[in-house]
Amino acid sequence: MQCLIIDDEPLALDVLKDYVAKISFLECVGAFRDPIKAAEYLQQNRVDLIFLDINMPDLTGIQFLKSLTRPPLVIFTTAYSEYALESYDYDAVDYLLKPIEFERFVKAVNKALEKLQNKANGLTLSPDEKYVLIKSGTKYHKLKLKDILYIQGTGNYVTFVTPDKEILSLLTMQAVLDMLPAEMFFRIHRSYIVNFLHVDLIEGEEVKIQDRKLPIGDLYREDFLRAVKGK
Repeated sequence: MQCLIIDDEPLALDVLKDYVAKISFLECVGAFRDPIKAAEYLQQNRVDLIFLDINMPDLTGIQFLKSLTRPPLVIFTTAYSEYALESYDYDAVDYLLKPIEFERFVKAVNKALEKLQNKANGLTLSPDEKYVLIKSGTKYHKLKLKDILYIQGTGNYVTFVTPDKEILSLLTMQAVLDMLPAEMFFRIHRSYIVNFLHVDLIEGEEVKIQDRKLPIGDLYREDFLRAVKGK
């Protein structure tokens, strides 16, 4: 996926270039501090995705986007949260608030990749095809959502458990919840998030997934049971 970075701040530009370089399916084909020069580039070249700063002195990101006749996918970046609602009026893929954390960046580009694939295929990914990219060490693992049994949190790490492997990643439990569909994954304990597709039995204070029993925490019991009854 070829991408362009437009940001008048040199440090922000460097951070995004570094993040892009870490993602195997992204290629930075241009980085501009001047949106006018970026517009000139786009007149001669097509890209799949733009990382676009909103608050720039001569031309705002919103104005820049309005000037494009066939805009590519856009992920807005800014230090000002008040622009968030306005950015979604322009069908942005996502909105990243500076300073941008890498795990949040990964979530945004995953959404962009899915949108691009859907557009290319002319269809929406089925539940069996949907996936997330999980970083473990220096590797990125593509995990289909339907294959995840549950996620276990330990300290600053989480483990994604599937029938045939376990993947350790430096993520918070909240970050995991943010990247997974809420209608499919439920937090049942401070240390466990379960995929409801694989819940075989709910009994007393436990959930059974295959041959494993996971505890239901007191703080999460009411919300979990209410969600289950509503399914």
